[in-house]
Amino acid sequence: MAPYRVGVIGCGGIGIQHATGLVGLDNAHLVAACDLNPKAVAAFQDHWAGTWDAIAPYADYRQMLAEQQLDVLTIATPDDCHAEPTVDAARAGVKAIFCEKPLATSLDDARRMQRAVAEHGVVFSVDHTRRFKPIWRKLRKLVAAGAIGELQYVVGTLSGKRGSLFRNGTHLIDALCYLAGARPAWVFAELEDGYQDHTAYRGDGGRTPSLEPSASGYIHFANGVRAFYTGTSKKTAGSKWRFELVGSQGQILIDKDDAELLRDGQREKIEPPEAPLSGIPAGVRELVEILDRGGATSSPIAAAIDVVEVIFGFIESQRRGNVRVELPLSEEG
Repeated sequence: MAPYRVGVIGCGGIGIQHATGLVGLDNAHLVAACDLNPKAVAAFQDHWAGTWDAIAPYADYRQMLAEQQLDVLTIATPDDCHAEPTVDAARAGVKAIFCEKPLATSLDDARRMQRAVAEHGVVFSVDHTRRFKPIWRKLRKLVAAGAIGELQYVVGTLSGKRGSLFRNGTHLIDALCYLAGARPAWVFAELEDGYQDHTAYRGDGGRTPSLEPSASGYIHFANGVRAFYTGTSKKTAGSKWRFELVGSQGQILIDKDDAELLRDGQREKIEPPEAPLSGIPAGVRELVEILDRGGATSSPIAAAIDVVEVIFGFIESQRRGNVRVELPLSEEG
């Protein structure tokens, strides 16, 4: 069988990370790359010279889809430019897609993407990076195995100038959902000061952080687990990225990717298992492997839509006066 033909849209640093997941695979070959900036495409080609020496350059992804008969596509574009490439790729016969986060910047786009993927049987995965990190997979297994008893609530903290809901908040919300082990049922929230009238996405693909709000919010999950989202774009004395998982018999504390278990008066560092790849490259590698063997990705489109639902649930809660908002939102919501 010929190797899978792979293309990348978006040739910056994230696109390079996507391609890294293909290195060493006999069943996948990077054949094309697309970016609106020709210098970015040239730099991408130079980076992979000696690994893939015949990467075809494109400025129009639709032309790339038409000419290259791709099996696999990775989308490393800004967050407001995911929907059209996904829908067009699914219709063009691409078999598997790895897409950057957040899935989309509107619920309509997210649902269009989901319909296209389902209709054409595309294997789909989203870069909610922690799902591809060994330490986070271990944490989820520990919680499911009862290491801290019955999980009761999770607190997630995110700060910094890129701590907005769409830019990095998507990672925090997905991590809360991932650890809670259930779908979000309802939310309420308050947006950061100065964004009280922010009722829709107003960003520019994450390039200008001040265009997007941060938030403080609450998520109630279908299994009864509660989650508290604390976000700010302001400088704080606290940790930029921190989680606290509280169960009936213990706690797990996570600071970035360092974790420890607190139980019975003892503190124990949680060590990550060894793995050949972690993060984005591991996600791309997983996608190709599933295309071969079948199965579900660790970061499916349904889970990514849950994250978009929570984001817009927070925004809708603000619009209604910080009230409880049921999920999923209506088609008009």
